[in-house]
Amino acid sequence: MVAAQETTLQKLLEGTKQYRVPLYQRTYSWSEHQCKRLWEDIKKLADDRRADPAATHFIGSVVLAPSPEIGPVGVQEFLVVDGQQRLTTLSILLCAIRDHRAKTEDPKHRGRIEQLYLINQFESDPHRLKLVPTQADRDAYLACVESTPQVGGSDHVGSAYRFFASRLMEYDDVEDPFDIARIENAVITGLALVAVTAQAGDNVYRIFESLNNTGLQLTQADLLRNYLFMRLPTRGETVYKSLWFPLQDTLNREDLELLFWLDLVQRNGRAKQTDIYAAHQLRLNAMRGEAEIEAEVRRFSHLGALLKIILHPESEPDPEVRRRLTRLHAWGATTVYPLLLHLLDRRAQGTATAAQVIAAMRYVESFFVRRLVIGRATANVNRILMSIVTEMDAKLPVDEAVRAYLSTGRKHYATDAQIRSSTRTIPFYLNGRAHQRNLVLQWLEEAHRSKEPVAADTLTIEHVLPQTPTAQWRQMLNDDLGPDENFTDVHESLVHTIGNLTLTGYNSELGNKPFDAKKAALAKSPIVLNRDIAQQERWGRPEIQARSEALAEQIISLWPGPVEASRDNDSDVPWDVMNRALAELPAGSWTTYGDVAALIGSHPVPVGTRLANHPVPNAHRVLQTGGTVSPGFRWPDPARTDDPLDLLRAEGVEFDGSGRAAPEQRIPLDELAQLAGLSTDDLPRPRSPRSSAAHAERFNTQLAQLQDPPVVAAVQAVRDGWTALGGRLLYGTGDETSCFLIARGKDHRLGSIWPATIYPSGKFEIVFQHLKNRMPFDDMALREEFRQRLNKIPGVSIAAARIGLRPGLRLSVLADPAARELLIEQLDWFYQQAQPPAEDDADEGEQLS
Repeated sequence: MVAAQETTLQKLLEGTKQYRVPLYQRTYSWSEHQCKRLWEDIKKLADDRRADPAATHFIGSVVLAPSPEIGPVGVQEFLVVDGQQRLTTLSILLCAIRDHRAKTEDPKHRGRIEQLYLINQFESDPHRLKLVPTQADRDAYLACVESTPQVGGSDHVGSAYRFFASRLMEYDDVEDPFDIARIENAVITGLALVAVTAQAGDNVYRIFESLNNTGLQLTQADLLRNYLFMRLPTRGETVYKSLWFPLQDTLNREDLELLFWLDLVQRNGRAKQTDIYAAHQLRLNAMRGEAEIEAEVRRFSHLGALLKIILHPESEPDPEVRRRLTRLHAWGATTVYPLLLHLLDRRAQGTATAAQVIAAMRYVESFFVRRLVIGRATANVNRILMSIVTEMDAKLPVDEAVRAYLSTGRKHYATDAQIRSSTRTIPFYLNGRAHQRNLVLQWLEEAHRSKEPVAADTLTIEHVLPQTPTAQWRQMLNDDLGPDENFTDVHESLVHTIGNLTLTGYNSELGNKPFDAKKAALAKSPIVLNRDIAQQERWGRPEIQARSEALAEQIISLWPGPVEASRDNDSDVPWDVMNRALAELPAGSWTTYGDVAALIGSHPVPVGTRLANHPVPNAHRVLQTGGTVSPGFRWPDPARTDDPLDLLRAEGVEFDGSGRAAPEQRIPLDELAQLAGLSTDDLPRPRSPRSSAAHAERFNTQLAQLQDPPVVAAVQAVRDGWTALGGRLLYGTGDETSCFLIARGKDHRLGSIWPATIYPSGKFEIVFQHLKNRMPFDDMALREEFRQRLNKIPGVSIAAARIGLRPGLRLSVLADPAARELLIEQLDWFYQQAQPPAEDDADEGEQLS
């Protein structure tokens, strides 16, 4: 017998209660993707409650059972049978809200939130915590509740805390004193849950099993279809044959659901895909008679034909409309679909011309490109695009309305001045998605060609000044250094800027060869972008910056900017990007002023000044290039006198006798970009077997060009060792052909998994970022064991703080036979862990497409 009632987090947590997660539950495993969805729902709810304080948002159920253990009098104890991931996440969020409000508003919030929602104030251990996670998560969760130096580690709990801490900081508007209070109120009283409570004596494990063995659910589109035809008692069969069946034949199940969501978004930019059925039903309830319902199905059929054009631009007859749709489709931002559907519908209705639709799409393309160039590719882009149809000026021609909307507010539609500034400083190569960066360079190349198209599949991005410079390259760049500059900082500030990037074909991989060799190869290249580079006598800072300036002018001429009268007033230095990166920096790690400066297109000196004068999370984790605390370091709060060295040691950073932090605990620039959310690439994609032979050869060619023969032989030995274990090799689609050590393919019932990716430029990358979402390595303890096993290899030392990222071993390490043998041994262990029990997999044929 169970009792169910709707409740809120406040009601669930208030009073003296304790919720314990049983041993049979999985450890806490919410990823950033799930936390982000929850955060977006909470933000929307907080905004909605300004107009309607009673608004709520349902987030699911929590199944509880009375604890069989006898606790102290007055403490209600429950086992969390189901819903522990949700309950743990909300508790972590409350810790982050507590810390943020105590730091930025009033210290009283610390005690208030703790006593109401996190601890049982008058109870001692083991009944002090209101929520008690599984044993594996307990230390990390306790660090959150007690705000110890270890809070925000690299495990799932610490990652969730860092995520919410950074989002709260980003959301906090200094001109709105109540915005975080509204967030807290939305979490505590606005999130609705159903609490299902079992009775004493019920078999809670059986309840858990039944809850986690559900069948295939009807989609939102299925529910809407059923509702529509329920409203067509006499016309249903005719309407189905003439309208619905052709629509269903045009769009697959997922695209049909997409259509209904896009239709909602054109009325409400905040509509979620989980709202499809309920929102459409509410709207359709107001219609009377079968004729109105039939008209709705007819309208859906019309929009479905337009969506097919958006998804398959080759079916569009107008060549220039087709070209613009193809480019936006290639960009890969699906949140532009509501606008595209609106534009094509306006053209069909005769309220917009083809020329206006083309111009509107060009402005959207310009918006994407210019944001990428200034390092703002991902900032609120989905919210902006989702609201464009409902918020743009309906009185203007549609192309002017689109441009005007994108030009106003904090939308980061970069001005010409911002483009000129950013091309010299922003690390273009670390922003956005890899294919989007490639597209910008391809489109720049296309602009130089009259008729000859760019062979997109054969072009990759090349760093002219290499990412791993040789002695010759070091000397060339050293010639450009000022008296107070060091090579590392200047190299980081230049290497990823657009002026140092070009396109090459499959046979032109140049790696870290001397400039004279690169110059000769580029001179033979048919790529127009390479001509200016090939004419240079050297390639140092002046030449890179000059090319950046030239590319800026081309970008300005190709992609129109915002309406100047409405220019964005954002600061030219994206300090908010720095704040997010540092907020996400795990305890037990550090980075440098130079890395932070390169990330945001600034210089180490202003970064240091900013950290000394403005409250920034984890500012003490930013050190000098050698890993030492800056002599000029100071806390922005003059009352704070603690030694940053002591704090770093308490967090787990190791220092040598000279006060230098362990280099393996440093978070380098590329991983800092991951933490800041600048790069939205999860991982490079493996190629399918249909093209693996050609890509294997390309990998081998690159490896031979970039590495010494002993390293080439060592990499081949590791690949042979992996295939001997039963693994397979697939190859990537990125600028540099990578080799994936595949343990399970993507069609395996447990999903694909691989432990590492090999890059010819010199990196054996351990893909912890990928593993944390793949069974069985979604278990933190298993990933930690893998890290410790790898650290047994001579020359390898992976810091615990990097277990959520993609750290790498140098390929040169593998040239040591002992190290190579030990690596293969650890890969064997990994492979065995990745395979399911034989009895569960006997009939499973692994297939790869």
